[in-house]
Amino acid sequence: MTKTAATTVTPYLVADLLAGDVRMPVNVHVIDHPDARILIDTGIRALHPAAADMEPRLYPLSEQDFDFASIDIVVNTHLHFDHCGNNHLFAGKPIYVQQRELDDVHANDDYTIREWVDAPDIRYVPIEGEYRLLPDIRLVPAPGHSNGMQVVVIETGGRPIIIGGDVAVWFGELDKPSSEGQLKVRAMDPELVWLTHVNQPWRRSQL
Repeated sequence: MTKTAATTVTPYLVADLLAGDVRMPVNVHVIDHPDARILIDTGIRALHPAAADMEPRLYPLSEQDFDFASIDIVVNTHLHFDHCGNNHLFAGKPIYVQQRELDDVHANDDYTIREWVDAPDIRYVPIEGEYRLLPDIRLVPAPGHSNGMQVVVIETGGRPIIIGGDVAVWFGELDKPSSEGQLKVRAMDPELVWLTHVNQPWRRSQL
């Protein structure tokens, strides 16, 4: 857990995936803010033929100390299957996503598991470009891993904390950034960056 003023960020391990010979964690993150409780990405719903080659092992939020009713807002950094699979558990809650990401889902049959994106009663709030979610929390486009990728930037004093989804899959991609999104994240000079597929945050002091 990390704290910024009265705001905390807590990761939850919800699955792991086989990437080559290595097990890669899948984390979602909760921001506890004085004005709202925000879930960043929702993980994998179930075993699915489209992801069979990655042999997912699931650690459902329902089996962890997780209060579903307390979530006010959901943000999808992007809509690959390991980030949106449990969107249906938050039907009726606002789910913020870039319009470009929704467009790509519906234009490309191989982009993700589309029925997970389009589950009944999901209420997406499509945005275009940067968006002020709360006075000290911004959603910022960070293309690279996907064209509609966005990151969550927490600015409550000092250097920002970023929840980056797959803006980088491993620390080396932030140490030596190359994509537009990675360069944008580094330009913000963050205190730390939480990523989906690493259990601990990247910190500038590692360099």
